[in-house]
Amino acid sequence: MAEDAKSAEDGGGKKKGGSVMVIAAVAIVTLVGAGGGWVLGGMIAPKDPAAAVKHEEAAAAAGGEHGGGKKEEGLPHISTAANGVILLEPVTTNLAYPSTNWIRLEVALAFKGPPELTMAENIHQDILAYMRTVSLQQIEGPRGFQYLKDDLEERIDLRSQGKVAKVMFRSFVIE
Repeated sequence: MAEDAKSAEDGGGKKKGGSVMVIAAVAIVTLVGAGGGWVLGGMIAPKDPAAAVKHEEAAAAAGGEHGGGKKEEGLPHISTAANGVILLEPVTTNLAYPSTNWIRLEVALAFKGPPELTMAENIHQDILAYMRTVSLQQIEGPRGFQYLKDDLEERIDLRSQGKVAKVMFRSFVIE
């Protein structure tokens, strides 16, 4: 019995020392993380408040050039008329069969020369008319999507008389 009591006391002492080590380790990791965050924040934050004001003014001026006073965040959109890329309005329609299924398709057109807005609108209407004739079975799976993409590229090439260099599918959703 004396041995049991002695081993119980030793186990209690080890547990106490182990918990102190865990608390110390957590405190060290917390301090290292806080210090790293402080250093990273110092590198990212602007040093001069006047430079931050100039940066905001330049961003506001750039937003004013693109039409509208809204503030744009992030990367500029690739689909601009200056780049020769026109993002068409989303095509949302029901399929031919089953007519309860809907499809939403977003397409961007890259023109070889300057983009023609009237031609882009005619292509949009042609895509809409074609999508109303497609059945769900025709576009199922990756092969069906590839066939749909090939058909639309062919129709767009014929409609644009070769002025569209590339057709880019931005989204394709079937409900």
